[in-house]
Amino acid sequence: MNALEVVATPASNETGYRSFQLGSFSFSRDEYFVRVGWEANGQQLSHKMSADAFLRAVMRDVAWGFFYGWVNFDAMIGTRNLYGKVEFYAGTYNPAYKERGLDHMETFDSRQIMATFKAILDDWTNEGFDPFAAPDETSKSWLGKKRGHNRGAIERERQACKRMPGLPGDAELRTDENGYPVNRAFADVSQDEPEIHAEPGFENELHAFSLFAYLSRSDVTWNPSVSSVLERSLCCPTTEEYILPIKHGNDRVEWFIQLSDELEWQIEDKTTGAPRAKVIMKAGDVAAMPADIRHQGFSKKRSMLLVWENATPELPQLYESGKLKPYPVEF
Repeated sequence: MNALEVVATPASNETGYRSFQLGSFSFSRDEYFVRVGWEANGQQLSHKMSADAFLRAVMRDVAWGFFYGWVNFDAMIGTRNLYGKVEFYAGTYNPAYKERGLDHMETFDSRQIMATFKAILDDWTNEGFDPFAAPDETSKSWLGKKRGHNRGAIERERQACKRMPGLPGDAELRTDENGYPVNRAFADVSQDEPEIHAEPGFENELHAFSLFAYLSRSDVTWNPSVSSVLERSLCCPTTEEYILPIKHGNDRVEWFIQLSDELEWQIEDKTTGAPRAKVIMKAGDVAAMPADIRHQGFSKKRSMLLVWENATPELPQLYESGKLKPYPVEF
């Protein structure tokens, strides 16, 4: 097998879906479920997820480039970004499976696992289903047998500016004309943009835009878009509705600023998944998510969240070595 060859079966005569192989892991789906299989301790094991939940999780891995740290699809399977390589695991961070030697983990070249995940998304996402949309915004066409595709949804490029949206040569501001209408939940958000009055000679040095207007036109949920870059400091705001499809295991501290409405976070130990805290954030609240936890968010109404990320490459090693404590401040 060459470096980027995707191993897949022909389409099933029964369902129309292909099955895939990644290392010794197998991936298959039927009308309702995805089945991930592996061998451990001399046994053939498998884990099932609802197909829509699996596709929403894989969509985030693909769009985020496996993100910072761990993307737990649920309490059993997921990925860990090693930045150039990616671990895929089953049961490794589930104490019951780990204690009995029923877990399995393999490390893949990032390009290889990305190619496989993209192929899975392309084959298993039916026409009309958008793994990035809130349930109220997409159909139930993920159910049932293979029907068409939705490449427009799964091939969106994650919006990432170089400095700030709206600057010449940078990411565009969102408008009706470039395909970003105001979301149904933010119809009351003002679309006025700030007035800029620069001193002569500084006209190209000063820029501003309305972040609320920008976020009101987001066409995805739980997908941070880089909206400000200052060296290694990234502001990544996002809109949240329903449930974060993955449990994100941090490899650095993340800062959250709730911009509107309310979010509830369930916090678990990163390694074991044991419950650690529940955080309810209302507009104006600020929280730090430590480097030793996994978290999953719940939002009954579409809300706006500003995520601040420190993109310093050395951070994961500093936290794992204990040179940095997993939390940002001691009281």
